[in-house]
Amino acid sequence: MLAQKPACEFDQIFGRIVREGEVGRLFILGIPKALSFWHFKTVPRVPLPVHYCGMDPVVLIPVFTIVIFSIILHEIAHGYMADMLGDPTARYAGRLTLNPLPHIDLFGSIILPGLMALTSGPLIGWAKPVPYNPFNIRTGKWGEALVGFAGPGVNILLAIFFGLMVRFFAPELSSLTITILYYAGAYNLLLAFLNLIPIPPLDGSKILKAILPYPLARSYANLESITYALGPFGLIGVLLLFIYVFSGPVSKLVFSVFSFIVGA
Repeated sequence: MLAQKPACEFDQIFGRIVREGEVGRLFILGIPKALSFWHFKTVPRVPLPVHYCGMDPVVLIPVFTIVIFSIILHEIAHGYMADMLGDPTARYAGRLTLNPLPHIDLFGSIILPGLMALTSGPLIGWAKPVPYNPFNIRTGKWGEALVGFAGPGVNILLAIFFGLMVRFFAPELSSLTITILYYAGAYNLLLAFLNLIPIPPLDGSKILKAILPYPLARSYANLESITYALGPFGLIGVLLLFIYVFSGPVSKLVFSVFSFIVGA
């Protein structure tokens, strides 16, 4: 438990997102490959002591920066795991770098989100997926599952790190820093859980395919091929499915797990 309650408590920051829908626009970045924003119902905000617990620019800019680099680490983790298992494709492609430029997709990272922002629609986009060759990976289907889990696994570790920073160092941190750490941790956890949903082309599909018996795995691989053949439209469809079907249960799960991490 926290030795001292921070000025902006977890209930007021992330809990309102899940239970009351206070934040006017909540952003979720999902990889592979995806960046999506959707609108929640806006209700009057209550002023909080010291710092305003909303996504004002002083909070949004550092949180957005942290999440962008979390996405990059997510992609790099895929590439490093593949490299460790015998496939150097990502390394040869120059994707094992913290430089964001190689990870940017012109249409998915810039043009489409910009158009959605201008039209006040749900902002949807994606980063470039890290390439890998499954035929180079050792340990067969379980190798692919490890490559798939590596990205969300990094986001889970980041969420734990940010959560424990709040849990154990809250008395020494400013309320603004606590707010930023809350959002950064919650969004990393949300990013991980989103990608673990076993729907192609999300990372969870690689894990599910490894678990399924061979006949079912083969049929599932065919579904995966169709999704990839649809290109960006397949990914947009998956994101919209998450927004309108899975967002409630996943958000509640994130709230429960992150509350446990921070001791709230």
